[in-house]
Amino acid sequence: MRTVEYTRQGEAAQVLTLREERHRPAPGVGEVLVRMLVRPIHPGDLVGVEGLPGQPEQQSGARTPGVEGMGVVESLGADVRTLRPGQRVAVFPAPGTWSDFVVVPADLAVPVPAGVSDETAALMLVNPLTLCMLYRAMEKALRGQTNPVLQTAAGSSIGRLVGAAAVRHDLQLINLVRSTSGAERMRTLYPSQPAIATCDDDWQGQVRRHAGERGVQVVLDCVGDAMTQDLAGLLADGGTLISYGQLGSGTTPLEALPLMARALTVRGVSILRWMSRTPKERARDVAFAQDLSQSTPDLLEVAASYDLADFKAAIEHARRPAKSGTVLLTTPRTADSGHGAA
Repeated sequence: MRTVEYTRQGEAAQVLTLREERHRPAPGVGEVLVRMLVRPIHPGDLVGVEGLPGQPEQQSGARTPGVEGMGVVESLGADVRTLRPGQRVAVFPAPGTWSDFVVVPADLAVPVPAGVSDETAALMLVNPLTLCMLYRAMEKALRGQTNPVLQTAAGSSIGRLVGAAAVRHDLQLINLVRSTSGAERMRTLYPSQPAIATCDDDWQGQVRRHAGERGVQVVLDCVGDAMTQDLAGLLADGGTLISYGQLGSGTTPLEALPLMARALTVRGVSILRWMSRTPKERARDVAFAQDLSQSTPDLLEVAASYDLADFKAAIEHARRPAKSGTVLLTTPRTADSGHGAA
């Protein structure tokens, strides 16, 4: 059994190590043991390893990254009736998926629909569920208005999901990307949505022209850093900035934003809060994610796949600015399910 772990926070390539051991965990009551086959590298996984400026380091002890992935049920704990050994499942939230085996509560192991590939199944939950959370926050912020919405990192995995949802719901969306080539790709994907490259000197002026007199009502931002102040300046009075990530390296003090003078709202959205929804609400979200994986798997794009042991190369790839899709870490199906990996 192979496990990627770290004992202190720091640069991922330096603090992560691969450990091998003969023993595997055992499921308890209401739990299942899943033999992991595919797991994504999300930005949040690396934030957990490296930490954020100004935040205290996590508690000491060995920790394993990852909260999502796809695998096969290896064994059942007592009182599990809804799953069977050998069944393909997607798991979330399941801390420690960068391992060959992980124990999860049975109700957090979601059956993979027939016809959905292992790679798509590995991406079936976190990003689609994040889309659900963002869309609910966006609808609340719009308050029934039809003012434009601006999103950063529009070419990212979640950005593309937001773009597809905007087309489906006739939402006026303006997309921001880093480069001219990225803007051209977004225009090809979503011709009805303006795509603006922030490398252009007049990118803010372009946003204002596309937004028109009404201005931008909502900003969906996963970049942060010094750009936050520019984004707040593009909001109409009474607008809302929804922050759901921190891909940038800098920070913006909250007092630098004209919150009181212009009645602006800053709201945080995190997939880690999804478990606070009721079981019925979570079931609806999961059903949406399963349907999306079947109907539009191309929205869950894979950039590349690496063996779990090659996690350093995979992390380097995951950080490439021009990357399209999500990088995956894999375990061969031929791996010995009892004593390590082939």
